[in-house]
Amino acid sequence: MKLILFDDGQGQLDPLTDLRPAFDIRTGARTTLERWQDIGIAPAALLVPAHQADLAHQWHPKLPINQPVPGGAFVVNGRWPLAPRDAETIAALEPGHALAHQGTLLAAHVVEGAHDPLAIDAFETREHEALLLNRCWHVRTGRDACIAHDLARMAPDKGVVVKATARVADSAILDASAGPIVVDEHARVGHLAIVLGPAYVGPHAAVLEHATIRPNTAIGPHCKVAGEVSGTIFQGYANKAHDGFLGDSYIGMWCNLGAGTTNSNLLNTYGPVTIDRQRTGETFLGCIMGDHVRTAIATRIMTGAVVGTGTMWAATAPIAGRVAPMRWATDAGQKPYRPEKFIEVATAAMARRGHAPTTAEQARFIELSDR
Repeated sequence: MKLILFDDGQGQLDPLTDLRPAFDIRTGARTTLERWQDIGIAPAALLVPAHQADLAHQWHPKLPINQPVPGGAFVVNGRWPLAPRDAETIAALEPGHALAHQGTLLAAHVVEGAHDPLAIDAFETREHEALLLNRCWHVRTGRDACIAHDLARMAPDKGVVVKATARVADSAILDASAGPIVVDEHARVGHLAIVLGPAYVGPHAAVLEHATIRPNTAIGPHCKVAGEVSGTIFQGYANKAHDGFLGDSYIGMWCNLGAGTTNSNLLNTYGPVTIDRQRTGETFLGCIMGDHVRTAIATRIMTGAVVGTGTMWAATAPIAGRVAPMRWATDAGQKPYRPEKFIEVATAAMARRGHAPTTAEQARFIELSDR
């Protein structure tokens, strides 16, 4: 099966896709692309919107990006996180046939020489039920199903899996009575920490001493996590190294949450959370945080807040609603975060882990600062 993953750019997913295509969003223990690799089907090529091409090449330097692939292939929507679960259905599509959901192309068997492999009108389609990432809060909507799918493959006996190079302190508690727990390679769980399954601790991640990790949390690689965390996905390389509650949230890469940063994940009315004047359908929904967000000590984050990429929040007022990307917030108000200063700070922060902003990322920071 020759697989081509595509991001059709139709989802309103910012800030999740500010610095990556949709198929690289961590929606559980895995990203969508990793989920395909996990079942033994690695993408042969990627299709992304033009503004994502350089970023996609950064993440996947060995794959053709937006280039014709000889021979027929199966194109699959990267906004469909659980598509690998339907791999057999996709592989059974005849040439020129496709699966669609409410007018959106999910997957198609493209014949060689197709002029536009994503033109839904060019295929004979049939309706197929699927969760698509259409808005940023859909990482919360699909979270439990994605984590369950991923951990079922990693821990088929539904218990605790601690990889050989991981370290779990003798006084730590790993409770898999409600779901499996996976502590991946080179990860660490500190003394007196509690991890309640289903949960995932990614490669080189650290659950720090006395932390409480509640069910349906997925901690991406190279994160440091402390305090109380429930139902939260960390993309990777983020720090929540101090006390404070974080629930039903998504935290982008290179975020740093100051000591005591705490969010609300439930309205006082117990009603559905609204983002951008739209009801999300979620009762428990914390914050959606883009990459490179930093919060000062004792920052409060209101239910359903969306924090744009590159924002520094140092105000005593709580974060509420949607915060634009690349903002510098203090008690004096919000102002643009100068991209040259931001890149200087990001370079210093990333250097601590042997990384640096790429040329594509720096160009994107400048674009985001103009919003």
